[in-house]
Amino acid sequence: MTTTPALPETSAPAAIPGFHLYDTTLRDGSQQEGLTLSVADKLAVARLLDELGVTYIEGGWPGAVPRDTEFFARAAGELELRHARLAAFGATRKAGVAVADDPQVQALVDSGAPTITLVAKSDLRHVTGALRTTAEENLAMVRDTVEHLVALGREVFVDAEHFFDGFLHDPAYTTSVVAAAHAAGARAVVLCDTNGGMVPHQVTEIVEDLRARLDAGSAVGDAPVRLGVHTHNDSGCAVANALTAVRAGIDHVQGCVNGYGERTGNADLVTMLADLQLKMGLELVPEAALEDSTRIAHAIGEIVNMPVSPRSPYVGQSAFAHKAGLHASAIRVDPDLYQHIDPREVGNDMRMIISDMAGRASIELKGRELGFDLTGEKNLLARLATTVKQREAAGYSYEAADASFELLLLDEMGRVPRFFSVESWRATSHLLRDGSLETEATVRLLARADDPSSRSVTIAEGNGPVNALDTALRRGLLETYPQIDELELQDFKVRILDSHHGTDATTRVLVRTGGAGLEFHTVGVGTNIIDAAWEAIVDAYTYAFHKLGI
Repeated sequence: MTTTPALPETSAPAAIPGFHLYDTTLRDGSQQEGLTLSVADKLAVARLLDELGVTYIEGGWPGAVPRDTEFFARAAGELELRHARLAAFGATRKAGVAVADDPQVQALVDSGAPTITLVAKSDLRHVTGALRTTAEENLAMVRDTVEHLVALGREVFVDAEHFFDGFLHDPAYTTSVVAAAHAAGARAVVLCDTNGGMVPHQVTEIVEDLRARLDAGSAVGDAPVRLGVHTHNDSGCAVANALTAVRAGIDHVQGCVNGYGERTGNADLVTMLADLQLKMGLELVPEAALEDSTRIAHAIGEIVNMPVSPRSPYVGQSAFAHKAGLHASAIRVDPDLYQHIDPREVGNDMRMIISDMAGRASIELKGRELGFDLTGEKNLLARLATTVKQREAAGYSYEAADASFELLLLDEMGRVPRFFSVESWRATSHLLRDGSLETEATVRLLARADDPSSRSVTIAEGNGPVNALDTALRRGLLETYPQIDELELQDFKVRILDSHHGTDATTRVLVRTGGAGLEFHTVGVGTNIIDAAWEAIVDAYTYAFHKLGI
């Protein structure tokens, strides 16, 4: 097996100064029930997290999870991070095994990640009950693994698993685990509320008690232990517990975008970021990045196929929505009377349920991001706002489908490209006597829009109706647009929007297309998966031809 060579000692990553915003969506967040990320999904989410400005992105557990091993291998050549540092997650050496002989530790080295986060038992009950080893051996496992990785030039964090529960049970031993990790060279020791049962006053008291114990045990001149916090939401206090830990002196917080995670989830990283920056005055990310937080949260929600709750703080669709009545009357006088911040600070928008003004600012910002200056285009913005609202009500979502939104914008501007014209399409499936399913699609089109001489009828078989339709469409366009051969529909995700209608429910399909130097998403909505997928596919090829300058 080919492995990535260890970094030389001289290449140890310098400590990142200031406050650490550490994201673990790709590892801890993916442990949420029903959430599965492909390697391509993980790469896409990592790029969005980097745009948000997080300090660290935990990519997964290489060596233990094959998909995570592949992620780190691909990230080395495909992931260009501007703000964040990539971290690999793994465990300390096994009890009774030399650290140099532990394959899981070696897999962390082979990942090539500059930062490694180790999970270590800090609750003595877990040491003796789960690991089935001694208290001293557990401390040696922590020391040995940290020292080994630091000697190989890696920055090391230690997640003290079950720290808070362990501290309540045996504060002396739990403190010794934190001290051992620090003494071995860990840049930060992260206090984990693994069961998620703490409430804020407990967090404050325990962190202050721990700090006093560490200070009392330090030699004169010793560097203070850098502490972090990792909270779960089982008590509904994950974000609050993280914030109170910061007030108690912690300067490294971990969380997941949109609160994804096992059971009731991890601390919502986006909510924490907004609270820390807007409420507590910490300058963690550039202002422009914070203003992108709503877009990024929703884009990640689409990629992982778990949309942002409308009631999510700061970034939810309803976070700044107001109905008619008392609120509306006050907001006409001063929007701040019923809003705790200006929603534009997080890229969201105040929404009056009965107003046609909703969405104009966000549309103007999105247009600017796509290269369109819509400043002063009041009529165009009003039309777009109305159209977007109507289409969102019908089931469309453009948060993670910039390509479809750009086509919509071009259409409103009278500049929508028309490369080809589809006259009709159909897909049929037949169950054969041997039990196999045969699928065939027919597409009638003008390969050059409005040119009858370019008319063709193409029939193709496929692995299901969507694949058959895509194949037939591509064959019909290939002679006129040979560039289509470079494009590939890489993935599509399906969401049933009104499941109470059963098989008659509205369906939304998000398609990811790549090739020819492009990678983008388009969206389609229909009464069934095939109809919705067809719309997204047509948008995909239209957008690609437009971007390729055909």
